[in-house]
Amino acid sequence: MADLIKVYPPKPSHVYFYATCLVDMFYPDAGMAGIQLLEREGIRVIFPEDQTCCGQPAYTSGYHDDARAVARAQLDLFPEDWPIVVPSGSCGGMMRKHYPGLFKHTDQETKAAGIAARTWELTDFLLNVCHIRLEDLGEPTNVAMHTSCSARREMGIAEVGPRLIGQLNNVNLIEQVRAEECCGFGGTFAVRHPEISGAMVSEKVDTLTDTGAGAFVTTDCGCLMNIAGFAEKNQKPLSGQHILSFLWERTNPGQGDKS
Repeated sequence: MADLIKVYPPKPSHVYFYATCLVDMFYPDAGMAGIQLLEREGIRVIFPEDQTCCGQPAYTSGYHDDARAVARAQLDLFPEDWPIVVPSGSCGGMMRKHYPGLFKHTDQETKAAGIAARTWELTDFLLNVCHIRLEDLGEPTNVAMHTSCSARREMGIAEVGPRLIGQLNNVNLIEQVRAEECCGFGGTFAVRHPEISGAMVSEKVDTLTDTGAGAFVTTDCGCLMNIAGFAEKNQKPLSGQHILSFLWERTNPGQGDKS
């Protein structure tokens, strides 16, 4: 469940950047864009070299002991009292919402709770902590948006992406019908229930394609991989991009001609 009341910290001088597995393996451009956006806001970004998985795949599959073992390896990565920013509502939700319960009644309970309290989804952090102001350097374009279930329901940031895109004067955000519906990825859900997942992503691709935008952005790489992959496989006229890459390209001198 999303926080009923969010208390945002003041803009810090440093942050820790937790990249996520999918950014590391499939979408490094999204990670670099997030870092560049933070640095442009005057924040020094610290990237812990030993970071691995947050433990979510094992946790959502019911293997809590395995999830705890994976997550435990992350707890010592953030020794300073700086915010931890994550370019994913899914992984951010795991760390912020589930670490306290996962480590309850263990010797790491206090540390896990402290890390959870410092964890922020990156677009939320840019908008509500950095108070970022974006100058659009791109050509006029249309785009649709998909907000992941974790970003929407756990992190409570459904309005953040549209508000950021709303700062881009040359971008027309076209609302899809049933925007709150899941794309069907759900991590291991897509593997365990491929028929259900396939039906869900097929419907999501149809609703995004029906906007006529031809392109969509999302805050989560899992959703991006699922939706864009299905669209490509089935030759649908729809391309996808992580919102951080989209924002950086639209506002970075020398790349503003991309749309």
